[in-house]
Amino acid sequence: MAAPGKDGLIRRRIAFEPDVHQALHQLALDRSASLQELADEAFALLLKKYNRPVTLQDMLKQSARMTPVNDRDKPASRKR
Repeated sequence: MAAPGKDGLIRRRIAFEPDVHQALHQLALDRSASLQELADEAFALLLKKYNRPVTLQDMLKQSARMTPVNDRDKPASRKR
């Protein structure tokens, strides 16, 4: 994994097909957003879709949910 730069960000290059780049550029203009903001939103949604935590807080919440001790037992149904 790459080391963060002076600003704390890790930089990667991504190649786009010209059509995709044009569509993203137009979307960014329409929304008054930067390409970086669009990418941040897209990656966050992708991680959420596959239940991958982003922040340390998300990781701790997810790990707490995975522990059976934290599950609430369903009340046993009474048979008559």
